Amino acid sequence: MLASRGMHAKSSVLRPIVSLESSLLSGARERPCSIVFDLLDFFQMTAFSVLGESVTVIEVIGFVTGALCVWAVTRQFVWNWPVGIANNVAFVVLFVGAGLYADAALQVIFAAIAVYGWFLWTRRTSAASPSVTAVRRATRREMVWGAGATVVLTAAAAVMLGAATDSSVPLPDAFVLSASLLATWGQARKIIEQWWVWIVVDVVSIPLYVSKGLWLTAILYTGFLALCVDGLRRWRIELRRTTATSHSSDVHDRRVRTP
Repeated sequence: MLASRGMHAKSSVLRPIVSLESSLLSGARERPCSIVFDLLDFFQMTAFSVLGESVTVIEVIGFVTGALCVWAVTRQFVWNWPVGIANNVAFVVLFVGAGLYADAALQVIFAAIAVYGWFLWTRRTSAASPSVTAVRRATRREMVWGAGATVVLTAAAAVMLGAATDSSVPLPDAFVLSASLLATWGQARKIIEQWWVWIVVDVVSIPLYVSKGLWLTAILYTGFLALCVDGLRRWRIELRRTTATSHSSDVHDRRVRTP
């Protein structure tokens, strides 16, 4: 019985891959341009089911790349950015299929900000300096600007989604878009408050994705929530360390300059 179940599970996992191979070979012989559409069809195939709901191949890809990206951010690994871009591409396909158009558009903007963040995290001032970007707190001006921009963009996006799309959840969809943009910008600048914004985004996103039947994505965002708490803790430690080092350096400089 166990062997039979194992063979059945293996067959279920391999079925989408075999189907993709057959489609690609057939498409390559008949219509070379159809390979792209065959890939899109493959990504929308069911990989497995959770609580009776189908989980697609693209949702699995989004799950893996998303979890890996957030984990890398908590530890300030610069390769979180290219992994994040791959995650953005996966979620464009996923969200368009689910009718979450604001989220799909958000992923394109995420990718652009990711390039910006990648540049900031790797930019060097000298051979001895690993990066010009250090963990810091948001200024009062940044906090006011960020809150205001989020409110305005949420309202505008909600109106647009309600009028121009078939979105059934325009307001929370718009808020996730706006707040996520703010958080990603803060992440690129290594502003520690971005973790609080991500926590709010996750709390709103989890029931949103459950309502759309995106169970694996909802589980992923639950994991994101835990990773954000861990990231906040780690960045606080880094901020205290950086602040203490900077303070010690300033004290040393004042002593050296004192006649």
